[in-house]
Formats: sequence, C-alpha cells, structure tokens
Amino acid sequence: MTFERKKTRQIHIGPVAIGGGAPVSVQSMTNTKTTDTEATLAQIRALAAAGCDIVRLAVPDMDAARNLKNILPKSPVPLVADIHFDYHLALEAIRQGIHGLRLNPGNIGGEENVRKVVEAAKAAGIPIRIGVNAGSLDKKLLAKYGAACPHSRGAGLL
Repeated sequence: MTFERKKTRQIHIGPVAIGGGAPVSVQSMTNTKTTDTEATLAQIRALAAAGCDIVRLAVPDMDAARNLKNILPKSPVPLVADIHFDYHLALEAIRQGIHGLRLNPGNIGGEENVRKVVEAAKAAGIPIRIGVNAGSLDKKLLAKYGAACPHSRGAGLL
C-alpha cells in the first residue's frame, strides 16, 4: 500500500522547522511551576538531553507569564507557552519573547480576545497551535450540540 504525502506549509518554532517536509520534531511539557526558574530549566535541559526539540510550559497565571524572561534566554530549545482561560497571559508571553503559543480559543474569553492574541502573535512572528478538548469547549458550542461530539470540533471557534 502506498500513501501519498501532502506537503504542508512549513513553520518555525525558534529554529525548529515543522511541516513542509521537515523531519519529525519531538515536543514534551514540563510539570514544574513555571515560576520556579531553576526547576523548570532543569527539566527543560533534561528533556533536551533526552531528545526533545521543543518544550511546552504551563502558563497558568501572570507570575508564570512574567517569569518567562528568566527562562527563555537560558533554554537550550524553543519554548511554547500553554495558555488557558486568560488571553492576557498569551499577550504577556508574546511580550516576553516566547517562541510559540498553544491556545484553546474556546476558553480565553471570546472571539475578540482570540483576535487580540492572533494579531499580537502575527506581529511578533510567533506561531500558534490550536488545541481543543471536550472539557474546554466554548459554551455556545456545547449549547448548540448538547455535548462534545465530532460535529462540534472547531466549529465557530474563530
């Protein structure tokens, strides 16, 4: 059996190319508090030594977003800020120089807030990974479909 490979548009998270024929990259995520600079950097370094190309960090509050300035310059790999519930955290991560964002548009406060993040990321040249899961679907989608279902995936989020 032969599979046809479709070319995708290549993006970069820092120097790491993704898509468009680039080699597969490995991403993992820290489980430290992002406000704990040394513990987070130790985990980033361990992940990089194990072969990770990109590391994702939880950014649950403004202290974590602001602490990115202490982590980013010392990281051996590009970092992605995982943002939930507050678009201000994404905007701060962009100001701090994050290499990429992971957003769930259904839980950061509506279309206007998503638009603000997208515009800021675009201006800074920062790619955004959209991640949606059933526990954080937009309330309008849940009301429309009654529950998480295949028909609700991404519909009307942007």
